[in-house]
Amino acid sequence: MSNNTPTTTTGLQPAVTVQVLTEALPYIRRFTGKTIVIKYGGNAMLDEQLKHDFARDIVLMKLVGMNPVVVHGGGPQINETLNRIGKQSSFIQGMRVTDSETMNVVEMVLGGLINKQIVNLINQHGGNAVGLSGKDGDMIRARKLVFTKDNPELAEPEIIDIGHVGEVACIDRSLVDMLVHGNFIPVIAPIGVDETGQSYNINADLVAGKLAQVLDAEKLIILTNTTGVLDAGGNVLTGLSAEQVAGLIENGTIHGGMLPKINSVLEAVNAGVTSAHIIDGRVSHALLLEIFTDKGVGTLIHGRRR
Repeated sequence: MSNNTPTTTTGLQPAVTVQVLTEALPYIRRFTGKTIVIKYGGNAMLDEQLKHDFARDIVLMKLVGMNPVVVHGGGPQINETLNRIGKQSSFIQGMRVTDSETMNVVEMVLGGLINKQIVNLINQHGGNAVGLSGKDGDMIRARKLVFTKDNPELAEPEIIDIGHVGEVACIDRSLVDMLVHGNFIPVIAPIGVDETGQSYNINADLVAGKLAQVLDAEKLIILTNTTGVLDAGGNVLTGLSAEQVAGLIENGTIHGGMLPKINSVLEAVNAGVTSAHIIDGRVSHALLLEIFTDKGVGTLIHGRRR
């Protein structure tokens, strides 16, 4: 016998639901089969609800035919672990000074704890994620990052050694391609290795930008703790060209901690990535809102037409 008891519903009204779904359709069609590199960091990695929202977004992207590739950070978690063992963290120009002991902690936290937590969350929500570090398959070849500082007492700039901090020398895409074609979701810790086998900690924004270039990605998306690139009045700018972004750097509108992210993004779009996005990872389901809606939740930077 059927149950004729009236029920109540909550959530979106039917008309709003239909609007959202129909708005998403052309984006799903446009990006099916395309590679999208996502740098996962900030509050989205710390807040429990946001972590689950991110995992669901990644699974949905894969289910509708996109190829998400995740590169993650983990600075706060590294700090916490170092504090626990009584080791002080120090930074130069925003980069962690990384001696051998610190590098061991970085590998343990990034390549082990955080990487496997992300993989587990994605799989828990129906995905098929595989965790990697850049050392696996010799995927990310690194070189030592060296800072210089002008010193009026010296004829040459002073070289500042910050230890096992690297930059990307090159990336072998074959392992990522194999996983993507096997219907897996790669989750990558930003650790590289040089020709001698020495490990290096590499900024996750830089790795994501380089990987997007190597994979001929459609999009590079960087999750941050800001609403995007802001003008002088604090308003979010979007729909920018690479030339406009360069102008904002030159006039000082873009400065400070946003510069490394922007420089990575500019290099990617200038190298052929179709578009890059700097979005607010503090917003629930920020990825889906940016990819599948007209308005988005951050700053879109257009690349050159292919």
